[in-house]
Amino acid sequence: MLNCVDVHKSYRIGDRTVQALRGVNMSIERPGFYAIMGRSGSGKSTLLHLLAALDKPDQGEITIGGSRIDRLSEREATEFRRTRIGIIFQQFNLIPTLTALENAELPAILQGADAGKTRARAGELLERLGLGERLEHRPDALSGGEQQRVAIARALHFAPSLILADEPTGNLDSASSAGLWKLLAEIAGEHETSIVMVTHEPAAATHCREVFVVSDGVIRSKISTEGLDESGVASRYQQSVAAT
Repeated sequence: MLNCVDVHKSYRIGDRTVQALRGVNMSIERPGFYAIMGRSGSGKSTLLHLLAALDKPDQGEITIGGSRIDRLSEREATEFRRTRIGIIFQQFNLIPTLTALENAELPAILQGADAGKTRARAGELLERLGLGERLEHRPDALSGGEQQRVAIARALHFAPSLILADEPTGNLDSASSAGLWKLLAEIAGEHETSIVMVTHEPAAATHCREVFVVSDGVIRSKISTEGLDESGVASRYQQSVAAT
């Protein structure tokens, strides 16, 4: 369902060219919760942006759900993001003047979907995420964990087969983070969805099926987390990075 072949990406910074990705090969063939881990500057966020069709590779192929997203026009990429995938950001990106319910239904409203069905779907998702009593609250009246759950409901609205999460617990405390990782793992199982999360935390990766280790712009290894606790994941990750 997700496949990257020899993906390269570079950026110009002043008079320098920075090679962010140097030939990424990556494949996810079944639903589940997956992590991309790497040091700062390793290329993991660049890879996520390419998977979200927020940017295009200089070279290589990216296929998601049978679609070559590296070939999409800007208009097609926008439509792809709205209807084919969900994106969860570290900053939540909620509209401060809208309620939790209005934020969760926003993607469908922008698509011109039926208002009644849209509101019912948003309410159902928020209820399942434990926010049934908070539907009419604006973001400033919600905790960080609650705001991130609203963002998850928004990402789930069109029942996407792929959800991309960029350091989703970066603004949460440890208890809220642990709860969110567990929730994402449950969502992947219940909805037959693939969730790909960028993280630097081994504790987060223990909830994932596999961890793709990125270093110097390439995927150096793939770690199966079966039977591993946090220290086990951290050890395997450090071994992968040290080998580069």
